[in-house]
Amino acid sequence: MSRNPRAPRSTAVRRTLAAVAVVASAVLVLSGCATWYTASLGDPSTGGTGAPVATSTPTAEDVPAELQPFYGQVLNWTSCSGSFQCATATAPLDWANPTGDTVSLAMIKKPSSGGAPLGTLFVNPGGPGGSAYDFVEQSADYAAHPTLQQGYDLIGYDPRGTGHSDAVHCLTDAERDAYLYDIIPGERGSDEWIAAYTAAAKDFAEKCAVNTGPLLEFIDTDSTTRDLDMLRALVGDPKLNYLGYSYGTLLGAEYAENFPDKVGRMVLDGAEDPSSSGFDVSISQAEGFENALKNYLTDCAGRSDCWFDGTADQALTTIQKMLAEVDASPIRSSDGRELNATNLLTAVFYPLYNESSWPYLDSLFSSVQDGQADYAFSLADAYNSRNEDGTYADNLIESFNAISCADYPAQTDPAVIAQQNSDLIAASPTVGPYWTYGDITCSQWVYPSKRVPAAVTAAGSGPILVVGTTGDPATPYKWAQALAGQLENGHLVTFEGEGHTAYNSSSCVASTVDAYFLDGTVPAADPDCTS
Repeated sequence: MSRNPRAPRSTAVRRTLAAVAVVASAVLVLSGCATWYTASLGDPSTGGTGAPVATSTPTAEDVPAELQPFYGQVLNWTSCSGSFQCATATAPLDWANPTGDTVSLAMIKKPSSGGAPLGTLFVNPGGPGGSAYDFVEQSADYAAHPTLQQGYDLIGYDPRGTGHSDAVHCLTDAERDAYLYDIIPGERGSDEWIAAYTAAAKDFAEKCAVNTGPLLEFIDTDSTTRDLDMLRALVGDPKLNYLGYSYGTLLGAEYAENFPDKVGRMVLDGAEDPSSSGFDVSISQAEGFENALKNYLTDCAGRSDCWFDGTADQALTTIQKMLAEVDASPIRSSDGRELNATNLLTAVFYPLYNESSWPYLDSLFSSVQDGQADYAFSLADAYNSRNEDGTYADNLIESFNAISCADYPAQTDPAVIAQQNSDLIAASPTVGPYWTYGDITCSQWVYPSKRVPAAVTAAGSGPILVVGTTGDPATPYKWAQALAGQLENGHLVTFEGEGHTAYNSSSCVASTVDAYFLDGTVPAADPDCTS
């Protein structure tokens, strides 16, 4: 991911799995609005709108006295959205000061079809900023296959700052349009361009601070792991069973580092490397998307209906020229927005998350060749959760920035930024020139980052499966290798294939993961899945 996530003229690519699956599997993300509030600790049973149906008996956790009111909450589940149950939990805003303000966490549960003999399975679709609540409500069988739902209650909860929980809010819909799509004046990397970029980033950061309030300081991943441990206790599980995708793997890995003795059965699919710096993430993902684009072009060249004639290398040159041309002379869409290279790359990235979506790229490139921008904006809008009427379905833009800036220190040295930009372009000649330029958004953030990237070992934890796809553009395979190697009890599961994450792409991975969750079976060696 770019360390300027969601900033004008940079394209953030670590996306929630649920949003990505819109193209591939018709999984729809429609996050609700939640507003920040300050409340005293009280009845947390406001999550559902129907009749009360169940309560959860918390474990008797040995925690400090000031945390007992949180770990001792009784979740009152109410019926919601058909057969689902909803609840709301309350956590300290600042875990270091638990007697202060609080934050509300929304949860949704699909009760086990077999009586939940194995307890609860928490899932997270990624982002950061993706709604696990919507993920479970709208695509439970994608989040965790029906075989797992026989043995587990399936729970999606929205981490602090996201979705239905107390959420980050920064911009109006019109302001989001400008933030995401407006073209910044000046040549990329010039003093004029950097000044305009910085001004837009500063405006965004200030609006986030004003419109979100105190919550904005405490949406880091470490705080979220502590929320997750509290929720584990509230549903009555002595250990956490967890399936995390994409950014959800970083959340899971950091949880395991903080609470190794509380790790039950944990699978991290589309793994991130917790030791990666912001620039390590940027250059690795730029290379990942460049390689995925090359793989698409190789596949397209072998089809009679491909949009270009010639070799894959010739097509890559064509795309490079196309990006340069639209950057120099943007194409105006029917709604007045202008398609430049950054907006076009947003449209390109979206179908690259899943091999089954590659045909969308045929229509994209052929339409741009014909001087049309509407199709490109339809893909970019889907990626950005923008509706046809110009409204936005969720707060992913804001929460992505807020969590990312809380988790990664910003690089502000101009000489280092210039060298990194040069390295990025050399590593990714097609994507790199339009990817990012330093940490401009996070350099303007109101609060300093809290997390220092570092390897995790989770010493003393149970076995953790780490799943990596060799052709994953968003979370490159080398990250899964790194994470599995760092963990004291990590086990790598490889899928030799394309696309972001593997559980819903590989039958071999799915059977390995399901056997682990249901029976505790840990593969003796990497199954090296090919299908």
